[in-house]
Amino acid sequence: MNSKKLTLGFIGIGLMGKPMTLRLLEAGFIVYVWNRSPENLQAVAKAGAIICSTVAELVKTADVVILCLADTNVVESIVRNDIVDNGSSGKLVIDLSSIHPETTKTLAALLEKQCGMGWVDAPVSGGVAAAEQGNLAIMAGGKVEHIAIARDVLAPLYRQLTHMGEVGSGQITKICNQMIVSCNVLVIAEMMALAKQAGVDAAKIPQALAGGFADSKPLQITGTEMALAQFEPVKWRVKTLLKDLNMAVDLSRQHGNSVPMSGLATQLMQLHGSNGFLEQDPSTLIKLYDK
Repeated sequence: MNSKKLTLGFIGIGLMGKPMTLRLLEAGFIVYVWNRSPENLQAVAKAGAIICSTVAELVKTADVVILCLADTNVVESIVRNDIVDNGSSGKLVIDLSSIHPETTKTLAALLEKQCGMGWVDAPVSGGVAAAEQGNLAIMAGGKVEHIAIARDVLAPLYRQLTHMGEVGSGQITKICNQMIVSCNVLVIAEMMALAKQAGVDAAKIPQALAGGFADSKPLQITGTEMALAQFEPVKWRVKTLLKDLNMAVDLSRQHGNSVPMSGLATQLMQLHGSNGFLEQDPSTLIKLYDK
């Protein structure tokens, strides 16, 4: 199959959706777009994206519908209210959002039964910079034949795409990813605050630890920002980590597992968010430890 002959529909032109859409356009795809806030469409329209007035129009036009939405409720609403009634057999949904695995399975089964559309859950990791550079890590769940299409269509976006298993397994893997990321960024904030209060030049810590066992992308991205209190521009949001941590706790309960570290991280992230930081960058987590 020549993936470039497939028309794409991209729903959700936000922090991540915008650079991904731009890369798909640069790769030569015809991309139809829809976003709840139309003003977000200006940059991608200028680059050649075709704006649809409704989700229904986009679904009827595109061969592959790509979702990059905020949370489980938004994805479920779009699927139930717009995609089910306008989709058709042979088309495919690729969901780049991070949503609940059980909802993913339910929606995939609904689409297959009602209109014959396939489903790949393909949440991404790497943030805005990786989306801009085409270096995302994608963890995917779905049928082999659908994963093959996703590999081709999403090729401009990723450094690696790993087929994790059946529908829902991509979302479970993303939850595992976010457990590590969230606990990491919280302990980085704790550590940076302690270093500053103990008299160390905290801005040098990411450089000092680079390449060692304590090094990580979150350290290199957020460490200097925390040390210098540079919290803008917002590259990812506290509410996103909190959403995914809540899903981790829910998944652990479902399977009778204990996740004490992630459970504590959820409480700390909730505390920070309740202080007005839900829409802010996670580098602001250092404020939890301000005296």
